[in-house]
Order: sequence, then C-alpha cells, then structure tokens
Amino acid sequence: MSQDSPKTPKNVREIRINPVLPSESVLVATARGMRPRKEEERLERKTEAHVERCPFCTGNEDKTPPTIAAWPNEQDWDVRVVENLYPVLGEEPPDSNLVFGLQQVIVGYGRHEVIIDHSNHGISMYEMSREHLVTLLLAYRERMIALYEADKRIRYVLVFKNFGPAAGASIPHTHSQVIAMPVVPENVLNEVQYARLHHDKHHQCIYCSLINEALTFEATIYDRDSGEIRRKINVGQYIIDRGEKFIAIKPFASRYEWEVHILPLQHEADFTNIHEEDLEDLARILKRTMARLDAVIGGAQYNFFLHSLPHGEEYADGAPSYHWHLEICPRTSIPTGFELGSGLFVSTISPEDAAAQLRAVQLDD
Repeated sequence: MSQDSPKTPKNVREIRINPVLPSESVLVATARGMRPRKEEERLERKTEAHVERCPFCTGNEDKTPPTIAAWPNEQDWDVRVVENLYPVLGEEPPDSNLVFGLQQVIVGYGRHEVIIDHSNHGISMYEMSREHLVTLLLAYRERMIALYEADKRIRYVLVFKNFGPAAGASIPHTHSQVIAMPVVPENVLNEVQYARLHHDKHHQCIYCSLINEALTFEATIYDRDSGEIRRKINVGQYIIDRGEKFIAIKPFASRYEWEVHILPLQHEADFTNIHEEDLEDLARILKRTMARLDAVIGGAQYNFFLHSLPHGEEYADGAPSYHWHLEICPRTSIPTGFELGSGLFVSTISPEDAAAQLRAVQLDD
C-alpha cells in the first residue's frame, strides 16, 4: 500500500456522487473551512467509573426495566440489555393499520432495547479492551437474531450508538440501542436497491468493488491542454486501517467530514451470520479506528449505525449484492440551511486529507 501524500488540490470545490447511492451527493469545499462557522461543542469527558445516580451503573439495576440479557451473567455483568424506558416502537396489536385515501398508517409495533456497553460509566469505546468489544459485538449479533426470530413481522433491526447530546444521547453512560421495526429504513432500502441494480448490471457487489479499488487502484489525471497533473489517486489513500478480516475506509463522498466505514473484506450481507472467531478482528479495527478519531478530533460527538441486509422474502435475493457495514459519523459541525434545504452535505476538509490525518496516528496496538 502506498503511503505517499495524495496530490489533492489545495482548494477543492467539487460535487462528489456517492457511488453506492448516486442520488446522494457531497459538496467538498475546502475554502469554506476558512469562514466562521458554528461547530458542535467538544465534550469534556467525565471519566468516573461509577456515578451513584446513574441508572446504568452497577448496583442501580432496579432503576431500569428488568434485564433481558447479560454477559457473562446477570449478577456480574460486563454488558447488559434492558428494554428502553421510553421506546419509539412498542408491542402493539398487529391488526390496527389504517388507510384513508392516500394516507396510510402502519402501527408502530416493534422493540426498542438499550445495550449498556460497559459497567464503567465514563469509559470511551477506544479505551475498552479488545476482549470486551468482542463481547459487545456479540451482544449486537445475539439481540438482532433474537428480535428477528421473536416476531416474523419484523423487517429490520437497527443497531446504533449515540455519543453526546448533539448526537441524541440523553444519558452519558456509554450505551448502544437496538430497534426492531416492521419497515426497512429508507436509507438502508436505497442501499439494498442500488446494490441490487449494480449487481444485475455488473455481476459484482459494489461494496466489494470499492474495497478492491481502495486496495489496488491508482490513477493520474492530466490536464488535456497543459499536460500538468490535475489529480493523483494513490493506492490505499482512502484506507484508514486494515486487519485480517475487516477494513476501515474513508468514503470518497463522505457526508460527515470525519466519517469512516468498517466493512468485512470478504463478502457478507447479513451481520447476524458473522462467525464468532471473526469478532476479535472486528473489535481490533473498531478500537483502532475510534482511537484514531479521538487522537485527531478528540471530544467529538458521534453516531454509528450497523447496516445489514433486511429480513423477509422480498430481500432474500439481496445476499449476493449487499454488504453489511458499520458507519461511524462524528458530528463536528451543525448543518446549515443549504444542507438541510438541498440535501447536499458540505465538507470543508477533503476526504483524502482527513484519511491521511487519521492514518498518520501512531497506535500501540
């Protein structure tokens, strides 16, 4: 993998089309970084291991709904799952859908659970041991499987994490969430549909192709008239980290300035099928990626989402074309009216420069 600095112009102003979702575009405008703008506040980390009044801390289990699952056990837990006290979806009767004219209502049935990531109140994800992250990732997989099996009406189970108030976190104790729903979210549905169209046309998974390009592709683009180099794409310039089974990549059309995606190197559509022996390498890449982000933009609030193939007969043929992945999206700026009104994300740092900064972080392991 070449580690040469990419030949990216100093001032970039270009609209990049997301290769997975062509309807989604990103405006990279590095000169905009010089203007005054409102940034999301960096969080001052509270590193206490235990907070007496926190409902997620050990000893306060009676302040939450009953334990649904726990690892290694309910009495001496490292990871604990409970029902969300304020669920966005609930176990409603299945026959109360409504249709009146063009208006359709699907009853909000489903499940909403909280995964308490760690018994340590103030620990960050990059500070967790690799062994603990394996347990947490295993909890993600097991809850997804359980929720799909418990109700055949469920079409999608979303695992996600909010860190910081701007990212939607209302409790500072580190936790993730799982929501099982009767519909497939639009962004996931679009990924599935575009991936299927690409596979039908090219007979290849588009995510696998993007991984192959990141690992092998290089190009030099010259100005037709002067012969000067306009852009040089180096092998590996979008790669943040790589393990034996997983890879962390900076998207070419990143919606968020420090967005990173983690994908399995070999094709796999459904996270629920991940082998337990592969979780250690995934935990290693996740830990290293979060450590890189903290080193470069420490204190940033963030969301991450696990996108996996939906369940149901209508998605059974999606396995060859879809590729599960984890999207990590740090929230470093507040969306502007232009972004909200146009749907066009604006990035003031080029993905190439962001990737180079993240890749340059020196890690012990």
